[in-house]
Amino acid sequence: MAITATQVKELREKTGVGMMDAKKALVEVDGDMSKAIDLLREKGMAKAAKKGDRIAAEGMTYVAVKDNAAAIVELNSETDFVAGNKEFNDLLHAVANAIVEFKPADVEAALELKVSDSETLNDMIIHTTQITGEKITLRRFVIVEKEASQSFGAYSHMGGRISSLVLLDGADAETAKDVAMHVAAINPQFVSRDEVPADVVAHEKEVQMNAEDMAGKPENIKEKIVEGRLNKFLAEISLADQPFVKDGDQTVAKYVESKNGSLKSFIRYEVGEGMEKKNTDFAAEVMGQIN
Repeated sequence: MAITATQVKELREKTGVGMMDAKKALVEVDGDMSKAIDLLREKGMAKAAKKGDRIAAEGMTYVAVKDNAAAIVELNSETDFVAGNKEFNDLLHAVANAIVEFKPADVEAALELKVSDSETLNDMIIHTTQITGEKITLRRFVIVEKEASQSFGAYSHMGGRISSLVLLDGADAETAKDVAMHVAAINPQFVSRDEVPADVVAHEKEVQMNAEDMAGKPENIKEKIVEGRLNKFLAEISLADQPFVKDGDQTVAKYVESKNGSLKSFIRYEVGEGMEKKNTDFAAEVMGQIN
């Protein structure tokens, strides 16, 4: 049967695919809109499978909060261009909201969540892969739950390249957001120096004891110098001891105490941290497609 421009337009609006893909799908199913959508989703699955060996190390992070639960999520794409588009960001928010609502145990369980009668989170990711032409993956998430007396703080930096989620005992949401902003900017490693593993401290002490400027100094002098350096090291990596980013005259712990609260925990996500990223020559890639 003849396929009209109106049908093609409707299918494109419902799926986001290109004009030719929409027309081919409609032709293949004799103009049946529902079957065409299913066909494109199936092709999307095939396309996603072919992209399985690609590295998706770009993307965005996001924090969703619902009642006494919060979820921090990292969703990856292959390029920052796709990470900035509407389809990707709509997907990111939908994934985070589903995770904070249903609280899956891990990524595999999250992908199986039913977000509608006929669609899982994995289906949504596949569909967006089809639209963008890039591999999209849910890399990781953490769910945090709080008590009524506790406060959440969430902050995203650089449009979602970095996100942080903070939990305070007491205080209020505004204070917690201020601390989350600090965490995003300064990147502490631990809540307090008491949480720093003994082997990390021992390693730093060994490095400082063997520093070039320690050569020839008496052992008792070296111990005192290294003790001072260790205190500085611990203060630099511990959230509680760091100078507060909005007021360097007080530590983060002191700031929170002034708001009748105390630090409980934090999580900080930065897109692609710890992942291998491929270096792409964009100009060469475009020329290759032209040729």
